[in-house]
Order: sequence, then C-alpha cells, then structure tokens
Amino acid sequence: MIKLFGAKGKRAEEEKKTEDAQPAAPGGVRRRTAGEIRLQKELNELDLPQNTTINFTEQDNIMKFDIYLRVDEQTSLWCGAQYHFTFTVPAGYPHEPPKVHCNTKLYHPNIDLQGNVCLNILRADWKPVLCISAVILGLNFLFLEPNPSDPLNHEAAETMRNNLAQFQDNVRRSLRGQTVGGQTFPRLL
Repeated sequence: MIKLFGAKGKRAEEEKKTEDAQPAAPGGVRRRTAGEIRLQKELNELDLPQNTTINFTEQDNIMKFDIYLRVDEQTSLWCGAQYHFTFTVPAGYPHEPPKVHCNTKLYHPNIDLQGNVCLNILRADWKPVLCISAVILGLNFLFLEPNPSDPLNHEAAETMRNNLAQFQDNVRRSLRGQTVGGQTFPRLL
C-alpha cells in the first residue's frame, strides 16, 4: 500500500519540532508566531468603545492583557460598575478563540462565580475571521442582553426566567456588596 499523506505529515511534524527548537531568529530576536502577528495587527487597528480600556500587564507579551469594561448603558442592570476581564490569546489564534476570564465576581447568568464567561463566539461559534474587537463587543452585549437560555450561573438564569423582579433585586444587592444565594459579592457601586 502506498501512503500518500503519511510521509508528508511526518516530515511536516519533524520540521515543526525543528522550528520550535530554534527560539530565536538571527540577531537573537525571538520569532513571532502567526497568532502574535495577527493580534499585533488587530491591536494596532483596535478602536475600543469609550467604556473600555486595555492594559498589558506583561510588557513583552501581547498575548495576555486585561480589559476593563465600565457599563454605562442606563438600561443595563449592571450599569455604573466596572468589570475586569483577562484575555489569554493562544498561539493558534485566530484559529483558536481567546480565553476570557472575568476577574470581578458578579451575579450574572452568563458569567459564573469562578469567572468563566459563556459567550457563543468564545466556543462553538468562533471563526478565524472574528477578532478581539468582536469579543469585546460581545462582552458589552452580555451586560445589555443576558441570555438565561445558555447559562453558566444556573441559579441566576433560573431566577431570571422565573422571577424577573427577584433577579433584578439580586443584581442590585450583589452590586452593593451584599450576599445573594449564600455568596458575598464585592461592592461595585
């Protein structure tokens, strides 16, 4: 039997290992990954909404950064507070979505108490044509239109579906640093 693809695949794998073993290009400069090049281009063209700021905590690593999002929309239950998210962009970006973690503990059906974020474009609906800007817009949208049909915080989603007035009260109490469902939240307002 002739293996048409086996040898090429093995050769490509060996070339990849050789590439990985060479940490620096001539002159001692580390070679940038395709993901870093794409992300740098996006960051150069990034037009952040007025309610959003970006902070790079590691000076020489653009693949990890913080986004601070202040909800200004008066119709949002989370209005007036600022939320801190950490973005970790994998080397396989844009073919792999960024990992987004919410560092601010909040009562929200699509963000659990551990900071995991449920946003469809961070999972099954991610496409390489999407970008960091789309994720930031998606996070903003979560504060305008939370989705109790696809929750991470099942208790908050159930309360939202079954008793909207109680859900709204729970959000207000959580933002004032009170206890909701046995969980104490930081004071954000």
